[in-house]
Amino acid sequence: MSGTDRRYRHGLVLGKFYPPHAGHHHLVRSALARCERLTVLVCAASVESIPLADRVAWMREAHPEAEVVGAVDDHPVDLLDPAVWEAHMAVFRAAVPEAVDAVFTSESYGTELARRFGAAEVGVDPERTTYPVSGTAVRKDPVGSWTFLGPGVRAALTRRVVVLGAESTGTTTLSRALAAHYRTRGGIWSETGWVPEYGRTYSEERLAALRAVDPGADWTQVEFGSEEFPVIARRQDADEERAARDGSPVLFCDTDSFATTIWHERYLGAPSPEVAAVAARTARHLYLLTDHEGVPFEDDGLRDGPHLRPWMTGRFRAELERSGRRFLLVTGSPEERLRTAVAAVDGLLAEGWHFADPLPERR
Repeated sequence: MSGTDRRYRHGLVLGKFYPPHAGHHHLVRSALARCERLTVLVCAASVESIPLADRVAWMREAHPEAEVVGAVDDHPVDLLDPAVWEAHMAVFRAAVPEAVDAVFTSESYGTELARRFGAAEVGVDPERTTYPVSGTAVRKDPVGSWTFLGPGVRAALTRRVVVLGAESTGTTTLSRALAAHYRTRGGIWSETGWVPEYGRTYSEERLAALRAVDPGADWTQVEFGSEEFPVIARRQDADEERAARDGSPVLFCDTDSFATTIWHERYLGAPSPEVAAVAARTARHLYLLTDHEGVPFEDDGLRDGPHLRPWMTGRFRAELERSGRRFLLVTGSPEERLRTAVAAVDGLLAEGWHFADPLPERR
């Protein structure tokens, strides 16, 4: 058996995975192909801005055949200091106490790491020719590295823009127009996603179920219970998360679980702590509140009437302000609203992504 096809009992892949990218996954796949058992050790420093738990979860999702473990390593990074090496090895051995037969690596420190584990060193694409990407490159320019990122990382980095407002104020029109606008930019932007309002689908189903019993029933006869709103909120979040995993660096949502908190007030007369807890789990980066002024009310059979729109607009605005969410009130014609919204989204994207620097490395 040649050195290039030798199999090992227990292999190790070690890295920061800050964040994981296609090169990391290629390394792990290469190791899995040559090991009976593979451990992936994710090491994070406290100064870094992506939680260790997230990185471990992303690697486990991508490589269910491997054993993925995590460790916090706040020791200085000095490849020339034996004492520092020993401090790091203490962290590594605590996380991976079993004997290691091979260390798979694309890094220059792989030789010394393998020696200290008493294992063979197996280099995998050290020149990064298969996947020309690095963690440093991703942190510097996530958009430019987008095609190298897996679904979990994409979902975490996607800028989420929510369009919300009272009934018949153009939320669907604007959110769909925004998604279409960014798709025309081509490249990775052609995958820009749009998330429809699940609450509307749910309402249609409730009305259809009522009409199955009473064909003459209309929207005024549909009654909601408080227990239904968390269901709607969780489904809205799930649809959003699914779209964020597969799309471009920006995602447009026709409402979200935060908006569901206001709809609960509208129908039940009071807030729902359970819905509020659902809404708090996901961060959105920009809200666009559609004004009711100047927008004709259209009754599509699932709406209550124009008299409620000023109250709804006011409640959305008050809660956006109270909770400190970033938002913009959009007014005017559909064309004016789209121009205003695009400028706001472009501004959001121009701010970029900010990652804390890893610990400085001395070689």
